[in-house]
Amino acid sequence: MTSSLERQKLIRSVAEAARAASRIVARATEDQRNQANLAIADAIDAATTDILAANARDLAGHPDLAPALRDRLMLDEARVAKLAGAVREIAAQPALVGRVEGTEVRPNGLQVSRVRIPLGVIAMIYEARPNVTTDAAALCLKAGNACILRGGREAAETNRALLRAVQVGLAKAELPAEAVQLVPVTDREAIAELVKLDDLIDLCIPRGGEGLIRFVGEHARVPVIKHYKGVCHVYVHAAADVETAIAIVRNAKVQRPGVCNATETVLVDRAIAGDFLPRLLAALPEVELRGDDDARGIIAIGAASEADWAAEYLDLILAVKVVDDMAGAVAHIERYGTCHTEAIVTTERAAADQFLHDVDSSTVLVNASTRFADGGELGLGAEIGISTTRLHAYGPMGAEGLTTTKFVVRGTGQIRS
Repeated sequence: MTSSLERQKLIRSVAEAARAASRIVARATEDQRNQANLAIADAIDAATTDILAANARDLAGHPDLAPALRDRLMLDEARVAKLAGAVREIAAQPALVGRVEGTEVRPNGLQVSRVRIPLGVIAMIYEARPNVTTDAAALCLKAGNACILRGGREAAETNRALLRAVQVGLAKAELPAEAVQLVPVTDREAIAELVKLDDLIDLCIPRGGEGLIRFVGEHARVPVIKHYKGVCHVYVHAAADVETAIAIVRNAKVQRPGVCNATETVLVDRAIAGDFLPRLLAALPEVELRGDDDARGIIAIGAASEADWAAEYLDLILAVKVVDDMAGAVAHIERYGTCHTEAIVTTERAAADQFLHDVDSSTVLVNASTRFADGGELGLGAEIGISTTRLHAYGPMGAEGLTTTKFVVRGTGQIRS
């Protein structure tokens, strides 16, 4: 058992090495960082057999995982190939570091620009999500950062196998191995030590259950991007095309129910509920529906309790509520939503525009599944996480969310009077 003092020294040494590596990565060329990511992708492909064997050991060692966690942990050949593909997509994105965001000349002749720069050292804390290991590594490298990864013990073998591929890529690009590190201990005390290091770590992004994120928030001295849970809604407007709405709700609930952008509640306009709800029930035979009194007056389903409206089921369970109009739908979302993702299904442009204006969640969609609230689907290549915290990033975060800007001022000898 690692003593408290030994743990503190170990975590600090990891962070100090990451800080030193971050300066090297920030000063590397764009081509060098891209070559590292391309080499990482190639190494993932080459190590597929080893990665899957490690993943099988993790799965066998944790047979009692909840279905949603088990689904996130499990890899197959297609998922490993997708990991590599995401890294290649990140490498192909336009350069961020050094990009000039805007320039103006002041009345005194000073030329003032804002130039995009890395944040520095990013701490990623996550549970049974091995994709985060490679996504975070690639995104941090693209943005010129170093990262410290603390994955859950459920995925320990898989994460180590993926880190070996990352280290191969770093070596081929002549970047320091310390640019991407795994915390070598998996107890929660290590997390508490890590997030206190405000002199060495610039941002912490926790990805996992609500308990993990609250633990990080309570102990952190560094800025934290939070995403407690995803209570996502689909609002079926009075002018919705019913077939379109059925297809969207089915995809949003059934395609992968154990993820944060799966829909948990459907809100249905009263004017269309009599036609829509029986067809919804028929289209979702594998889903348990729980409804309010109005919904249950139309279809035979279980009763929804107050707790159901705030539930992130991560399972084949769907809450259904009949609302009088858009104002009722928006009020429900404001009360029970988590600023993650909301969708409206409608054929009326004015209704769609009103919903987009009134709902302030981090991703708002028109006539599309909530499952598109994902960095890869929205053109980011991959995501470091989904921010429901209104800081510099809101919604799916890609490489740009891991940068900031500095002022660059050019003068010709000006002095201030």
